[in-house]
Amino acid sequence: MNQKVKHLIKNLSYSFSTNFITFLVSFLVTLIVPKFIGIEDYGYWQLFILYTSFVGFLHFGWIDGIYLRYGGREYRSLDKKLFYSQFLMLAASQIFFALIIVFLSIIFIENANKAFIIRMTAVDLVIVNTRYLLLFTLQATARFKKYSSIIILDRLQYVFLVIILLAFGFRDYQLMIFADLTAKIISLMFALNICKDIVFLRIADFNFSFSEVASNIGAGINLLISNIASRLVIGSIRFGIENNWDIETFGKVSLTLSVSRLVLLIINAIGIVMYPVLRRTNAEKLPNIYLMLRDILMPLLLGALFFYYPIRIIVIAWLPSYADSFFYLGILFPIIVYEGKMSLLINTYLLTLRQEKAILKVNVLTAAVSFILTIIFTSFLRNLDLSIISIIFLITLRCILAEIILSNNLQVLITKDIFLELIMTTVFILSAWFLDSSISIIVYSAAYFIYLIFKHDEIRHSFNHLVAIMRR
Repeated sequence: MNQKVKHLIKNLSYSFSTNFITFLVSFLVTLIVPKFIGIEDYGYWQLFILYTSFVGFLHFGWIDGIYLRYGGREYRSLDKKLFYSQFLMLAASQIFFALIIVFLSIIFIENANKAFIIRMTAVDLVIVNTRYLLLFTLQATARFKKYSSIIILDRLQYVFLVIILLAFGFRDYQLMIFADLTAKIISLMFALNICKDIVFLRIADFNFSFSEVASNIGAGINLLISNIASRLVIGSIRFGIENNWDIETFGKVSLTLSVSRLVLLIINAIGIVMYPVLRRTNAEKLPNIYLMLRDILMPLLLGALFFYYPIRIIVIAWLPSYADSFFYLGILFPIIVYEGKMSLLINTYLLTLRQEKAILKVNVLTAAVSFILTIIFTSFLRNLDLSIISIIFLITLRCILAEIILSNNLQVLITKDIFLELIMTTVFILSAWFLDSSISIIVYSAAYFIYLIFKHDEIRHSFNHLVAIMRR
């Protein structure tokens, strides 16, 4: 096994350990918290999670630009004084925006619960975005061991505090939010220590470099807008549900989405490692590597849909008060197929090829469709079924559009594969929706077996190719 492969496996192990622990924490919190707190409190807690998912956009692409411009560099070669200045300027800007948000919440928000959530979101904004700069710097320079330790500390502290609160009988969603923020503060302090050669320099080393800020924002703005649009693909529907139904319904739908996306935490581990690796790879090899990774990944993602059957049984037994919302789990579970492929392959490759504008166009288009469907299904028709079905439709649409653009860039033909995967997920959704679980699993197993037969030669060839690369 060559040194590059050994290094890749080492980095993958760090990333997998991080995402596996994140998965366990998310799994425990997703299933334990709604068991002990009321549906209304759970709904407000999920609303905080929804709001905080958008705080990363108030750096205006600054951090994304650093990630794109310095991706693939060695950490020791970075200009530490330059990064020190960028860190201080970013931190100051986030404090400024947080104060504006708090001020506006005092003036305009009358609902006490929503006002509290928005103010805590402002606190989260400062903590998360200053930490993001350090995390993205470590990630871009392939320091995955350090990156992983920060994330692991955050998640372990969080679940520890949540368990302590529940064990002592506290059920208030506000305390759950305080636990989340406390864990993030502790992990930020740890990140500051890891990156002390960037953060703790002399004031005399500070240099207000507007040109560097402009370069980073210029490089990252397309990716930022793309990420906003990406979040709004599902976010618009969730905001529509929260606005047109009660907080309990919003909480139930959010729980179903959380369960559907748990598996993605493991899948995303590979994507984190692949970006700096692909940036250092000869461009001529990228198409073949893409086809190889795709042939190996897609059978695994389609196979991951089998987790739906035991998860549904376990969660309904554990959370009977949420049982009616798990009617939608079969519709939403294929999110892992398309979001997994998008995260691991498509986005990673488009970023490697510096095709941020392509990602932007796809996400903006899909977000626009999402906005239209949200108005129609949540405001006009007030149909919860159609609102939730539109989520998987939008995720699938975005993935297919992005992969078509990528395949054209790489000059590879994947139309047949896209069609096969669409058939597989459609079979899964229809069987899960209309049939009993015992019959549904038989139907999907038969479809999956036929798929493996159809793709046998490509899978075997790609696997052998991967083994050959590892042995060189």
